[in-house]
Amino acid sequence: MVCAPYHAEMALRRITLHVDDGDLLLIKEAAVRLGVPEAEVIREGIHRIAEAHRHRDGSFVSGDETFDLGGPAR
Repeated sequence: MVCAPYHAEMALRRITLHVDDGDLLLIKEAAVRLGVPEAEVIREGIHRIAEAHRHRDGSFVSGDETFDLGGPAR
């Protein structure tokens, strides 16, 4: 989990969150286990979910970068 501090490369903005007690307990436990502040666990979680739902326009590769494997996959 917590690979890099996301705040090291970008400006942070203070926000207020409403968190379920069970989720807060999980965040606290993860922070202790990882040896990082709770805020870092929350930032990473926000970053991961935002990336997972990010809309990307177009293809990852161009037509010139693709190739035919000779038929449908089995």
